[in-house]
Amino acid sequence: MTRTSRTGHGKSRPAAQPFPRGKRAKQECSTKREEGVGSRQLAGCTIIITRPAGTGAALAKKVRALGGIPLLLPGLSLRGASDSLYARTQWRESQHDDVLIFSSPAAVRYALALAPFNRTHGTVIAVGQATARALQRHGITAQVPASRQDSEGVLVLPPLQQPRGKRVALVGAPGGRGLMQQQLAEHGAVLREVHVYRRAASRLTRRHQEAVQQLSVSACVLLSSAEALQNLKEQLPADAWAKLSNATAIVSSERIGEVAKAAGFLRIYRAASANQADLLAGVCEICSHPSHEADAPDC
Repeated sequence: MTRTSRTGHGKSRPAAQPFPRGKRAKQECSTKREEGVGSRQLAGCTIIITRPAGTGAALAKKVRALGGIPLLLPGLSLRGASDSLYARTQWRESQHDDVLIFSSPAAVRYALALAPFNRTHGTVIAVGQATARALQRHGITAQVPASRQDSEGVLVLPPLQQPRGKRVALVGAPGGRGLMQQQLAEHGAVLREVHVYRRAASRLTRRHQEAVQQLSVSACVLLSSAEALQNLKEQLPADAWAKLSNATAIVSSERIGEVAKAAGFLRIYRAASANQADLLAGVCEICSHPSHEADAPDC
């Protein structure tokens, strides 16, 4: 049985989960869709999507298909590399390296916008399934971590088990954790960082602020980026941030969960990964629970 915690309104809802339960939640969501009730599984629930500006439409569509109410609240804005000529040169040269790692679907999109992919040898790795699908749409087959879709998962793939002397290119944006770069360098890889795009804070409008201020405590917010979370905290007025942090955070990893906790979130559920299906499975687990404020306006 899912544990619950009390809210300030005297109602109960699922408490923060210390361990990932996304796989079981995904199975439950799938079962309910087969039973014909999945289309309304999120009926009335407000789901805040914090993906970068312009990239949340597909996820919003899936939330609507499940009966939920999506609220797009971008924590990041993606832009092309500040020096496109240098980025194009690095991208072309990286295609001759032994291992090419794409960090995100955005990395695929911006890299191929700079120059076509002409790789004839070596190994291509995608950090997650969404990145692998983005590559596949261009006819590029990539290896993907089977267990966890993050830096730790990538580092245990066979092509990186003995990286000493290998030329490894990491295609993405500046910033991030830096774990992969550190581990590869410590184990003797010849690392090339190819920054084909950059992340910046998104511009939130008064409409964003007003929508957040009207949130019910039963809302859920999807979090998969510490940088996006920090940007939202810095841009939202104090009362709007209080409303947002009172929602249940569906986080993509233990690390993001810790960041959310430090930022003030009290109810945190850890999904299996940052994959859209896993994040939605977490929402389904929370919102479909019998004790999840069934009489509240947002869920």
